[in-house]
Amino acid sequence: MEFFRIKKDIPFMRHALTFNIISFITFLLAVFFLATSGLHLSVEFTGGTLVEVTYPEAPELEPIREALDDAGYPDAQVQNFGSARDVLIRLPNRDDLDTGRVSELTMATLQSVAGPAPELRRVEFVGPQVGKELASDGAMALLLVIFGIVVYLAIRFEWRFAVSAIIANLHDVIIILGFFAFFQWEFSLPVLAAVLAVLGYSVNESVVVFDRVRETFKKRRNLSTPQVLDHAITSTISRTVITHGSTQMMVLSMLLFGGATLHYFAMALTIGILFGIYSSVLVASPLVMWLGVSREQFVKPKREKEEAVV
Repeated sequence: MEFFRIKKDIPFMRHALTFNIISFITFLLAVFFLATSGLHLSVEFTGGTLVEVTYPEAPELEPIREALDDAGYPDAQVQNFGSARDVLIRLPNRDDLDTGRVSELTMATLQSVAGPAPELRRVEFVGPQVGKELASDGAMALLLVIFGIVVYLAIRFEWRFAVSAIIANLHDVIIILGFFAFFQWEFSLPVLAAVLAVLGYSVNESVVVFDRVRETFKKRRNLSTPQVLDHAITSTISRTVITHGSTQMMVLSMLLFGGATLHYFAMALTIGILFGIYSSVLVASPLVMWLGVSREQFVKPKREKEEAVV
């Protein structure tokens, strides 16, 4: 299925060096913000208190957030848990407050909000040690995903494609983290899940382009390597618009109507989708060219049959 077809190949590789320089500068800026500002980690990583309450009828969450903000918890996470009547509140640790009194102060704050009084279901303290374990497990999951992608691409294509794709994917991940470090958006478990999803989503686009590159090398022997890459990218643009456009429509709906719970999750996906398109086309493909991909790596030379000697 195609929305449109571009008859003349767009010369992307003519500007490959410019695209790589832009990517390198963007990457360095993201690393700089990560090194200087760091990530604003959520309760799951830093430790805090989880308070679960239930209401006689579904409450409005925004007044609860405003009340907790006035009480000194601007970073409190408030979301429905299970049903619309059940609310889960995540509160970060505070140096000036005894953790044993957090639930009491939280319940007093909730009762001050207009509406029916809530009933306390459970209180759970998340220690810093648990947060460290979650951070290390998340980093290990990220490394395993990267390793799996490298092995898959090396087996399916060739090592040059594997190296190019993983550099492009790491470019996307660092850019996402750089945005969160620069704006000090909260980095939570849903955001980590979005980063892992972007890795798989971005590599899918690279695989589509690389598959077309291999196919073009075999079918059109009169094209040079830059021309093959230009043709592969141009011929997949319609598919890219359909796939990424459909995905972004869904993510945009979560970003606009999903509320505070899904906001940063959708934000991470939006950044990942946009930069995933850029990196798959304008980072991975030039890197493949710089690494020396050629037709001989995919097309075996024909062997001339030896004539029988009488």
